[in-house]
Amino acid sequence: MQSFLILLVLALIASSCGFRKYVWFISLGYGAAIALIGIGLLVIFGGSLTVGTALQCVLLVVYGCRLAGYLLYRDMKTAYNRRMKGEVKSNEGVSVVAKVGIWVSASLLYVLQTSPVLFRLADGKGTDVLCVVGLVVSAAGLVLETTADLQKNRAKKANPKRFVDTGLFRLVRCPNYFGEMVFWTGVFVSGLSVYANAAQWICAILGYLGIIYVMFGGARRLEIRQDKNYGDDPEYRRYKSTTPIMIPLVPLYSVKEHTWLVA
Repeated sequence: MQSFLILLVLALIASSCGFRKYVWFISLGYGAAIALIGIGLLVIFGGSLTVGTALQCVLLVVYGCRLAGYLLYRDMKTAYNRRMKGEVKSNEGVSVVAKVGIWVSASLLYVLQTSPVLFRLADGKGTDVLCVVGLVVSAAGLVLETTADLQKNRAKKANPKRFVDTGLFRLVRCPNYFGEMVFWTGVFVSGLSVYANAAQWICAILGYLGIIYVMFGGARRLEIRQDKNYGDDPEYRRYKSTTPIMIPLVPLYSVKEHTWLVA
């Protein structure tokens, strides 16, 4: 419990940047929080790390730094901010109470997401088969997400006014979100041999389902924005009707009508 609270404090510190710009609670602050949690785990359990558990912590740090760096770079781009103007509520439109609620709930989610690694370290389980499987799956998700972001940046530089349907985007319309889900699937799976009681199962499941919900909510926002920008383009309509939105080969082509995906 003490380690859990320490990680929550670290997540709160890292994501506090959202008080400057509230969307940073769930973007820049998200990446920073995951990286700081990974560092915190390395420090707290430094004397009992195995190769597998050390790699899990390092992967969290790499994941968080990569995401935070990419989001910061994107946020600083004039063209991106111009495209997003009007799509995101301004900082002035969010009350202090709402900001605190987002800050605390988001930080708690980040700790829950990483809880499988915490539980393995706290229980002294070391490296086992599921730890290795989880590492491989998470690493694959990180590669997918990074590749998708790079491909989208290149495509937008080449043709800023066209939707992206090249590279991984041929297989799924949100490959970066898919990669994110794969990453956290690996983290959750890595703990299947560790969860020792109902509380640990609940924490791990809430963290996993929470980030899946956030990703589908992000896909819904993206779909609404793309329909607004490209809805009159026959090529976009054909692409949308034939390419799954979130998971390759799974024939789910739209989540726009699912208003419960409000994240």
